Formats: sequence, structure tokens, C-alpha cells
Amino acid sequence: MGRTVTIRDVAALAQVSVGTASRVLSGSPATSAAARERVTAAARRLGYRPNAQARSLRSTRTHTIGLLVSDVRNPFFADVAHAAEQAALAAGYVTLLANANEDTRQQDTYLETFLFQRVDGVIAAPQGAGGGDLASLVERGVPLVFVDRTVEGFEVPSVTADNDSGTREAVAHLARRGHTRIGYIGGPTSISTGRLRADAFVRAIAEHGLDPDPALIAHGDFMSASGGRCADALMSVPRPPTALLIADSPMAIGALTALRRRRVRIGTDVDLVAFDDVEWLSELDPPLSVVAQDAAAMGRAAVRLLFDVIGGRTPESVVLPTRLIVRRSSSGAAPEPAPEPVPAQGPAPAAPAPAPAPKPPSPSKGRP
Repeated sequence: MGRTVTIRDVAALAQVSVGTASRVLSGSPATSAAARERVTAAARRLGYRPNAQARSLRSTRTHTIGLLVSDVRNPFFADVAHAAEQAALAAGYVTLLANANEDTRQQDTYLETFLFQRVDGVIAAPQGAGGGDLASLVERGVPLVFVDRTVEGFEVPSVTADNDSGTREAVAHLARRGHTRIGYIGGPTSISTGRLRADAFVRAIAEHGLDPDPALIAHGDFMSASGGRCADALMSVPRPPTALLIADSPMAIGALTALRRRRVRIGTDVDLVAFDDVEWLSELDPPLSVVAQDAAAMGRAAVRLLFDVIGGRTPESVVLPTRLIVRRSSSGAAPEPAPEPVPAQGPAPAAPAPAPAPKPPSPSKGRP
């Protein structure tokens, strides 16, 4: 007995994404004529037969949506989730909230639950490279929107922040303050926000002609403990940075703890700027400079895009602007960089021996 032809096979033959193939085969008008022609031809050639039972279930609305965030302890994602839940409720939808905990296996557990609960759509801050049940959602035609993060190869509408502009503005601010050795604590480059912010940091350092020392870059996992480990590593190099840019607020808290343990004075010994304008960062001493993202706007926009997808439309992705808010952690007198190490030299040459004193003239003979 031959293998069952899946929608993934149809998409591969038609050279379109699984999401596009799913929309064509479900009769959605939100596809191009060329895509419809290729997908239809591929389905005929492969003998694809859609699962009628699954299609029937998908056509029955439950007025629930699934919302998967990366870490519920992260105040940024808490703000995204709150705004999304309130926007969905105002439209008559109940939100099922799930915590991936920055882990693809935990993500799959909750996405499978969303499928079992037959949610009408999913908003996800995705983990990893997009395998597992994330791909299964797309294959089954479940309306999906990404928030904060994206996954390469997935044609999924998304709501993200302008990571490039935010990172470069922060580096420009620190460079204007005279810093030449700026350290960076980033997230994993396997995640789009970690990768985009790290790439933007490297470009910004080059644009300002600053020291591109790879020892000044460390990567954590977007959680507090990793921020502390990275700060310890950066401050242990022979010429430590005089400023730090940190890619999210939990890692910033970990870094602050590590720096204070080392008796490093924030804003005096080291300037500090972090992503996310979490409310209590302005209450620290000193208040922390931040690259602010509008988490509430991000959550509301994600719900709006998801309702468009549920309605059979193909919305454009949204990129929200960031804003640099300068506070006392990077507005005092700029710290002085550590001096350049002096190369080792051999012993100094011996001083030349003094010249012998001239002899006094001899008395003349035959003087009277």
C-alpha cells in the first residue's frame, strides 16, 4: 500500500509554501492565480485527497484562539499576552494561553493541545527552526500569526519590532557618549530576534568605526541567569567594555545583579542600555535606559492579523517602530576605557661609562 499523499507533498511539487497550498485547496481567494494553477495541477498529478472529516471540523468555529508566548515570566510577553487577550475578548473570542518556556518540546505539547481543542487560530512567539507541531499547524491550514519572532521558510503574517533600527540607535547613543568598547549580551541566534539584533549590533559597531572585538559579544538564552553569566564573562576580559547593550529585560536584570556583585557602578563605571521598557526598569537606581517596544500594540495587531487570516484574507506583516529612552544608566559622564596593555620589553640597555677626566697639565721644566 502506497504512502498517503500529504499537503506538504503538493506544496513541494508546486513550489509554494504549505500555507499557500492549504489556502488554495480550501478554496480561499487570498492566493494568486499562478499559485492556484500550480497547486491544483500538483494535487491532480499526485492524486491528493483532502481529509473531509478534518475539513468539516475546521469549518466549525469554536470562538477560541491559542496564544503561545516564549516565557510567561518575561514582562514583555506578559504585556503582549494581556493586550492580545483583551482584544480577542472584545471580539467575542476566548484566549487559551500557553508558555513555551523557550523550549521547542514544550511548544509542541501546547500546540498539540491547541489542535485538540480545535482553536480557530493561533498566535505564537515561535521557538526553534519551525519543525514539529508548528509545521503541522500550517499543514492543517490552521490560521497562524507570529508575534515578536518569525521563522525562516514560513509564509506566515507576523507582528515584530524594528530590531535593526532599535539596536543601531542604541549603539549610536553610546558611541556619541565617547564609548569605543561597547559590549553586547544577546539572545540565541537560532531565534529571529536574537539573530537580527546581533547582526544589527555588529553592523552598527562597524558604521561608527568602533572596536569590533569578538570578546565583547556574549550570547544568553533570553533568561535572567544567562545575563549574569554573560556580564561576568565580558567584564573578565583584559580590557572590559565601558558600556553594555542587552537584548532583553530578563537578561538585563541578571547582568545588573552580576555587575553589582562586582561593585561595578552602573552609569559611572559602565553605561547600560537594554531592550524592553518594562515598567519597573525606570524605578531602579539608576533608572535604566531602554529600547522601548510597544508590547500592547504588538498584541493587538497580532489579533487583528489573525482575524484577517481566519476570514480568508492574506494580511501584510507589521513592523512596529522602537524608541530609545535615555535615563541615568547612560547619561552621566562617560566612563574612561581601560588603558591599552603595554607590550613587554627586554631590560633597558646599560648607561654608557662616563668619559675619563682630563689629566692636569705637567709643570714646565726650567722655569725660574
